[in-house]
Amino acid sequence: MRPPAFWDSSALIPLCLVEPLTIRVQALYKRYQPVVWWGTSVEIAAAFARLLRVKQLDVSDWSAAKLSAEKLSTRWAVIQPSEILRTRAQQIVENYDLRAADSFQLAAALDWCGDTPTGRIFFSADRRLRDAALLCGFDCPML
Repeated sequence: MRPPAFWDSSALIPLCLVEPLTIRVQALYKRYQPVVWWGTSVEIAAAFARLLRVKQLDVSDWSAAKLSAEKLSTRWAVIQPSEILRTRAQQIVENYDLRAADSFQLAAALDWCGDTPTGRIFFSADRRLRDAALLCGFDCPML
């Protein structure tokens, strides 16, 4: 059984599309079981839709990426929303330079580890989210 790690949506997208981070992220996926925030699948769908709109994906690639994400989502553990997470996410946006969705990602990661991030892995391709996770005490290997 693979040890768990928290995966932000930006770290999971390269598992569904061929991009520069794909090989590195595939290797990490083989080593670490994903734990994700409840809204991760929506963030991934939004990223794919944006790539389709700006013509970085054609309809065939979009469909394949969407199917890959759906299959992937059956294999991850999900941190559910709660009042505590919402309160924590509000505190996070006041303390770190993060968008609302990213604050939920970090709040979910902190919930997952019981507010003890030391020695816990957090994967993100987003620099601001990665920096905030590092400041909270997570181990954040470069992707």
